Amino acid sequence: MATATAAASHVGVPAFLRRRAVRKLALLALAAAVLVPLADARWASGTWPHALTVDLTEPLGRASDWIIDNRDSHPLFLYFFGYVSNAVVLAVRGVYLVLLAAGWAGVTAAAALVAWRVAGVRLAAGTAVAFLVCGLLGMWVPTMQTLALMVVAVLASVVLGALLGLAAGLSDRTHRALRPILDTMQVLPAFAYLLPVVLVFGIGVPAAVLATVVYAAPPMARLTALGLRDADGGVLEAVESLGATARQRLLTARLPLARKELLLGLNQTIMMALSMAVIASVIGAGGLGDRVYQALASVDVGAALAAGIPIVLLAVVLDRVTGAAGEGPGADGSRRAGWAYAAAAAVAVALAGRFTHRLDWPDAWTVHIAAPVNRVVDWMTDHLYSGVPYLGGTADWAGHFTTWVLDPLRDGLQWLPWWSVLLIVAALAWLIGTWRTALTAVLAMAAIGVLGVWKPSLDTLAQVLAAVAVTLVLGFATGVAAARSDRVERLLRPVLDVFQTMPQFVYLIPVVALFGVGRAPAVAAAVVYALPAVVRITTQGLRAVDPAALESARSLGATGGQQLRQVQLPLARPALLLAVNQGVVLVLAVVIIGGLVGGGALGYDVVFGLAQGDLATGLVAGAAIVCLGLMLDRVTQPTGRRAKKGA
Repeated sequence: MATATAAASHVGVPAFLRRRAVRKLALLALAAAVLVPLADARWASGTWPHALTVDLTEPLGRASDWIIDNRDSHPLFLYFFGYVSNAVVLAVRGVYLVLLAAGWAGVTAAAALVAWRVAGVRLAAGTAVAFLVCGLLGMWVPTMQTLALMVVAVLASVVLGALLGLAAGLSDRTHRALRPILDTMQVLPAFAYLLPVVLVFGIGVPAAVLATVVYAAPPMARLTALGLRDADGGVLEAVESLGATARQRLLTARLPLARKELLLGLNQTIMMALSMAVIASVIGAGGLGDRVYQALASVDVGAALAAGIPIVLLAVVLDRVTGAAGEGPGADGSRRAGWAYAAAAAVAVALAGRFTHRLDWPDAWTVHIAAPVNRVVDWMTDHLYSGVPYLGGTADWAGHFTTWVLDPLRDGLQWLPWWSVLLIVAALAWLIGTWRTALTAVLAMAAIGVLGVWKPSLDTLAQVLAAVAVTLVLGFATGVAAARSDRVERLLRPVLDVFQTMPQFVYLIPVVALFGVGRAPAVAAAVVYALPAVVRITTQGLRAVDPAALESARSLGATGGQQLRQVQLPLARPALLLAVNQGVVLVLAVVIIGGLVGGGALGYDVVFGLAQGDLATGLVAGAAIVCLGLMLDRVTQPTGRRAKKGA
């Protein structure tokens, strides 16, 4: 009877309409046929209606003035934010003084001994070389400043993230409440975190540390919750059957079983904290990021590179050490004794440096690379920047890309009626997700218009779309080559590892040297930053295809190209959609930072607001960036991934 009813329900329905995607397209076509004429008759102009705009400049300006006027007198600032600020300053200063007291030899020995205990002699030697290179480049003091800020920010991020993850891992209600918040926080560009803390704490180290904590805590929270919730049920039942209390089950079973996820969370937190600590130089973090920022402001590529190399070395060392800790065995008696010997050796080296008065890095051992690098840049400007026969040069390429791609794309988006942009966003989000996804994307895009930054947001969107297109073409091609050749994958692996550990700020240095300043260099930096993730996800997705399906295709006489087009790419579709999503999110993060090198649009508004103290302009642009990031994530997030996350 049920079978007959189901069959009857399809009577008279064309076969092609039984597919869900086709039904969605038909409904969209019907909705467009009704809504487009109505919207065109009501709003013929393409610009966002002024009547639907809310001017937040005056209230935000008043709020900013109130905060500035009451920062030294209101009880909220005196007895809460003031104590937090002072505690952060004292903590960073204390760590910095400890690092200076240990001296360059003591810090290098301690870092090398930690690496040795975690991963062996090879990584220990690499760690020692990395710290010595920081001194050779004349960046020892800025490196210690960045490291001090990192230590405090990472400790606070790990504690905050672990507590949130613990609550989410043990409570389904807390997990459901935190999940959308963590999802949103992980798609926001780093710049969006700067303005709120500057508004409360002003320019300086406290704002930089707290922005870093807020940015770096979500991975720790998410991975802690994941590790606790995925703990082996059999082990937990066995422990409970022995009469263990909830606290004993947590300490003796759940946390040990989640060790790998906890250490992975630590690794991700450290990497994100380093990236944010460098970007936070814009609001007074100091250290290596400040050297890069000042050098980029004066287009001094040599000085920027001298500070950028230590950032990259720190990132690689921290990534390798924490990654090795996650893969290694747990602590036992012999390992604890080894750690005690390593700590004693580090203290002995530090004391030897203090007694011999060799705490500071010797000036005679400093290698100044800024002048030679700038000479190379000058040569590139004279020979590669322009005037190359038949090719034109990098400046010409940037100019042509701006004229032929970025300008038409921006003008086309700004020419479209605002309601058509919302309809396109709704259609794309609904096709790839659900009506809730479409509603979220449309509301986020509409909020941009309400904030009064419709045109600069579309300018930023044009840069993102152009960068994503280039990233996907290069990333998919490279990922396919790596998936089909073990040799190509082995050659690419170390390159991708290094590129994925580099902070976002560092990518601006080479593009400024090659392309100057402008929107095209910002797009180029975004492409280079997002490319490794797209390549890696594409490669993993293609290699994960069922070998039986490939063997079946080969047995039918399919060529390599046919296997790729008809088997691998269709079966790897979820991974390819995830690569698109990650590419979009990563591109947006660097396009916004591109405001520092002439990218314009929302990135420029944020930088201008921070530099000039115009927090109203900066906060509105920051809110628009949040909405743009949320819309892009929802439009490009695969349905399977969303269901897995429960969004």
